[in-house]
Amino acid sequence: QVQLVESGGGLVQPGGSLRVSCTVTGTTFSMPIMGWYRQAPEKERELVASITNSGAINYADSVKGRFTISRDNAKNTVYLQMNNLKPEDTAVYYCNAESRIIGNYWGKGTLVTVSS
Repeated sequence: QVQLVESGGGLVQPGGSLRVSCTVTGTTFSMPIMGWYRQAPEKERELVASITNSGAINYADSVKGRFTISRDNAKNTVYLQMNNLKPEDTAVYYCNAESRIIGNYWGKGTLVTVSS
C-alpha cells in the first residue's frame, strides 16, 4: 500500500538546475529517514542526500554545496533541489523512505540527464 512516487526528472544542460520530488502515499506516518539515491550506468547505487523527520541532513561529498534536500511532513514529500548540475550527475534518482516500524520503501526512479 505504501508507495513512493518521484517526479521532476528530465534533461538539463550543465550548470543548470532541476528539482525532483517524492511523495509517500498509502500512509500518513512520517518516515524517520527519507533520502535520495542515484545510480549511473554501470555504477553502484549511492546515497546522494538524506533527511530525518527532525531535519538532520546528510549529503554525499560530490553534491555538497550544490544540492539541497528538504521535506514537507504535512505533504509527506521530500525534495531534492539540484543546482550547478554536472554531466557526472546523470543518473536515475531513487527516493527512499525508511522506518523500522512500517518498513523500507523505494520509488521507481526518475532519470536526470545532464548534457549539452
